Amino acid sequence: MKSVFICTLLFTSVVMAEITHLERGILLYGKRADNAKGLKADTQLIDQSITELLKAYKIPEDKLDAGIYLLRCYYYKGKFISDSDEKKKDMFNKGKSLGEKMIALYPRSAAVYYWYLVNLGSWSEIYGILTAAKEGVANTMQEYAKKIIDIDSTYSDGGGYFMLGAVHLKSPYIPFILSWPSDEKALKYLLLAYNTGDATPNQTVYLARAFYANNQKEKAISLLTSLLSQDISESYKLEDIDQHKVAKEQLNDWK
Repeated sequence: MKSVFICTLLFTSVVMAEITHLERGILLYGKRADNAKGLKADTQLIDQSITELLKAYKIPEDKLDAGIYLLRCYYYKGKFISDSDEKKKDMFNKGKSLGEKMIALYPRSAAVYYWYLVNLGSWSEIYGILTAAKEGVANTMQEYAKKIIDIDSTYSDGGGYFMLGAVHLKSPYIPFILSWPSDEKALKYLLLAYNTGDATPNQTVYLARAFYANNQKEKAISLLTSLLSQDISESYKLEDIDQHKVAKEQLNDWK
């Protein structure tokens, strides 16, 4: 068994040495949940991925893909590794800053807009509603979600519809500042997201909340109950575990 382990290790090392920085970064990102303890990921794998992707980002032909995966890494590290608000702010600020630069370079990339919004939304949660409102976060999310839909409405299983529905659902009504958020529109767009491609646990949780906000409690509870009966994805292990946890907490609050 020891010899088999050594051969496997040597083979993996050879393969890793022969691939590009971009390929290595993506491969490491794919292993991001390895060695996780509960909802806390191992920082070594994501840090190695970031290191490789930063190198790939300097290569013109790899810049777009490397940048998209860097946005994904910054979100993941902020969400599942950073253990304080300050560390979370640092990661989401990196994602926010990189996303703004990439939008200027690639204004027709649905993936760039989407992963920028993932970081921006996380940034707003850490900094708070008032700061986010002053920064115009909700308006930006609404505008860019519509751009995603225009460019590719199917990207990330209806990711543009999801972002648009989520910002309607979560944004507070602030007279003269933020007067457009609507629970009805939230439900409309979150249903579109849910029915585009494969419904994700995150989409399911938000749709359930939209049903609840629109006085459809039974549908909300049924959705979350169904979600909890589903298996955890290996590709999105911590993301799914997190949403199952959120679903359980939400059901307890509603009962």
